[in-house]
Amino acid sequence: MSTTERHTLARKLVTFMRDEIPLAQNMELNLLDCDENHLALAAPLGPNINDKGCAFGGSLVSVMTLNGWSLVELELRMRGLACDVFVGESTVRYLEPVWDDFVSEARLSDGASWSTFFDTLAARGRARIEVSCRVPGTGEKPAATLEGRYVAKLRSPDAV
Repeated sequence: MSTTERHTLARKLVTFMRDEIPLAQNMELNLLDCDENHLALAAPLGPNINDKGCAFGGSLVSVMTLNGWSLVELELRMRGLACDVFVGESTVRYLEPVWDDFVSEARLSDGASWSTFFDTLAARGRARIEVSCRVPGTGEKPAATLEGRYVAKLRSPDAV
């Protein structure tokens, strides 16, 4: 699939998220960028602010969780596979406050492989994959990180 087709599908996925997940709409999530290795979502500070004037921790974890989900969902949709995708487990670290609009970047964790994921999905009808998400901070250090295990389960052909 071409880069243009990937971007088009990613934009449709973000529209789907905003239409079907009220939190994503309220957070005003938008696609920032994507390629074969990562997907980045942007969120304005305004609807995601806390009482101290910085990004609410719940918004940071929500954006990163949705970002990891969308990375997996995009790869499935690119292959025409209908699956239910959910986060099975995650660990979040908050490392510094975020005082402006922010971005979440998702990519596969070290050692994770799309080929292993899709081979397992084909053989078992379900598979899991490790995804790393980060909200960039000041300097080299991220402001927040999420390490998540996402699970995909093939939908039954007769499921609505």
